[in-house]
Amino acid sequence: MNDNLHAKTPAVGTGGRLTNLDRRRFLLRGSGAALGAVAATQVGLPAARAAAAPAAGIAAAPAVTVTPNDTRYIDLTSGLNQRWTAEPERIVLPRTTEQVVAAVQDAVRRGKRISVRGGGHCFEDFVYHSDVQVLINMNLMDDVSFDEKRNAFAVEGGATLLRVYEELYESWGVTLPGGACFSVGVGGHVSGGGYGMLSRRHGLSVDHLEAVEVVVVDAQGNARSVVASRDPKDPNHELFWAHTGGGGGNFGVITKFWFRSPDATGTDPRKLLPAPPAEVFVTSAAWPWEKVTREGFVKLVDFYGKWLEANSSPQSPYADLCSWLFLNHKSLGSLGMMVQMDATVPNAAKLLTDFLSGLDRALGVSDTPGVPQRGGDRAVSQFFTTHRLPWLRATKYVGTAAPQQTDPTMRGKHKSAFHRKGLPTAAIETLYTQLTSTTHKARFAGLVLPSTGGRISSRSATDTAVAQRDSIMKITYETYWQDRGDDDANIAWVRDVYQAVYADTGGVPVPNAVTDGCYINYPDADISDPQFNKSSVPWTELYYKGNYQRLQQVKRTWDPKDIFRHRQSVRP
Repeated sequence: MNDNLHAKTPAVGTGGRLTNLDRRRFLLRGSGAALGAVAATQVGLPAARAAAAPAAGIAAAPAVTVTPNDTRYIDLTSGLNQRWTAEPERIVLPRTTEQVVAAVQDAVRRGKRISVRGGGHCFEDFVYHSDVQVLINMNLMDDVSFDEKRNAFAVEGGATLLRVYEELYESWGVTLPGGACFSVGVGGHVSGGGYGMLSRRHGLSVDHLEAVEVVVVDAQGNARSVVASRDPKDPNHELFWAHTGGGGGNFGVITKFWFRSPDATGTDPRKLLPAPPAEVFVTSAAWPWEKVTREGFVKLVDFYGKWLEANSSPQSPYADLCSWLFLNHKSLGSLGMMVQMDATVPNAAKLLTDFLSGLDRALGVSDTPGVPQRGGDRAVSQFFTTHRLPWLRATKYVGTAAPQQTDPTMRGKHKSAFHRKGLPTAAIETLYTQLTSTTHKARFAGLVLPSTGGRISSRSATDTAVAQRDSIMKITYETYWQDRGDDDANIAWVRDVYQAVYADTGGVPVPNAVTDGCYINYPDADISDPQFNKSSVPWTELYYKGNYQRLQQVKRTWDPKDIFRHRQSVRP
């Protein structure tokens, strides 16, 4: 999600028509890389809770420490992706920033390797690996509140996206443009940029970040907490900037974020962050592979890319539409799509219908998509189901569409690419060949193509650490499975598809007129391996482009002993 959804095919009813239940199954069987993000908890839908801050004069409960002889240990030594586990000597679950400082200081004093879990959705072994000795798990620090002194919303580093969405919306009627996989934790999600269903209208999560609190370790080995803000006059500003897209696990332990939109004025909390739409249209589509020809597949993917090119301006009438095209392996049964659009904007129903009809025409199938006129209703056609829902209900609906986003028994492999242009015809034909191959029997495998653009592109490549500001879409290549014995086949399939699509640029999406590198919130260890990255472009440029040198300087300043590191962390 970390920003993420990949969908499995539905069953096909009599005569090739899809029943309503079939369409729901299409959503429920989807996988989950694009709506999620890098660090998220694997718990389901926590209810909104009261602020956890202790009352005046009452000390916070002590941090929880779990060791190997504790019955909780095995539950806390892996995240969502079961490919990765660890065997730390202890797991610390702090409740306050002071407890984080103490845990870090103790580990540094004893020379122990630290790892930090902000959630559990990391696609690589950046949190759970064989070198971990002290694992700091942030799950108990999940408070969401309004900080009157800073005039901003305070979110602790262990909060999940749903926790944030519920508290912000139910208390103040505002939200953040964050991921649709709402079990994702904010720590990795926000520090990697934070993309979601409202980003075309409101930008990335980091575009609304006001400050961050981080526990760091200086050159003398002393741990302390530091608050860094977006004020360029703040002496800690560079540390703030590094957390606007530099990725998690690089500089310290994030204990708190503060959010306030940069153009917000006054002190009314209801006006300091974006207000989501009152109602949205949510459309799910499923086109059975039996109706998909090679020509139709090529035209569909080409239409989608060209449509995004034409509608990625912040001024586009489609700036309130977010779309996710699912190019599923043929063994899953169908191609799919998820679309969300603000139902309250002028001509919303017509705009959505025109977009859906264009997809059908490109694919070469006949259908009459419908759009409900009243809240709570739905419209069903041969390939599309569209609901009109209140925003928070829609957010929960979309987030439950793919159980792989929160299934703690799955194993997965993911790759990513930003695109400035749609896929070239040769690449689309390559995808058709790969997705229709009978040599791979996938449980869940394919590509997810979420739309970007819109307000995201209104910031420059250096305003934040997110360098890929002018892309029109990002692509996730992914596969999910459950049995360890299927590791090699699934990993090989993703690698083969990815290298085939980007064969002309050394097997990776190097920054050029068409592609623009990779997404740090969907990390892929392969791109730092010359066996798989045969280009002359290093992995650091694929993630960060020209921003990497600035991130390195932040690393040298704030983590000179390289305490916080993983396989693809920023190098000092």
